[in-house]
Amino acid sequence: MLMPKRVKWRKVMRGRMTGKAQRGADMIVGEYALQAVEPGWVTARQIEAARRTIVHSMKRHGKVWIRIFPDKPYTHRPPETRMGKGKGNVEYYVAVVKPGRIMFEISGLEREEAIHALNQAGYKFSIKTKVLARGQEAGEGV
Repeated sequence: MLMPKRVKWRKVMRGRMTGKAQRGADMIVGEYALQAVEPGWVTARQIEAARRTIVHSMKRHGKVWIRIFPDKPYTHRPPETRMGKGKGNVEYYVAVVKPGRIMFEISGLEREEAIHALNQAGYKFSIKTKVLARGQEAGEGV
């Protein structure tokens, strides 16, 4: 599972997810990409499930690039505990995803296979996604 090797601060604040992605919104290496349409937190488990789905659909052809990394710790208090006593323990890590962020890129596949693989991976996330192809306008989906 993806998680940082070491962090400067063990627990961080929640932050805001307003606006669109400024970085990571363009395709760099792949021919097809999975792009986030709405903001949200994507967990390390969701990223791994999507990666395994893509690799399974590709049948050992092509290449996959993961363009997001879960570097934000998510803390959780135990159930039925009273208020106070500080912040909860770190349970897992999440990646902050804004609209327009490219999450996965793939290449080396036929068009139908690539679209199918990325659509299947999109079902693993708690946010809406769309599939892009290289040379396509930013507002259009495949």
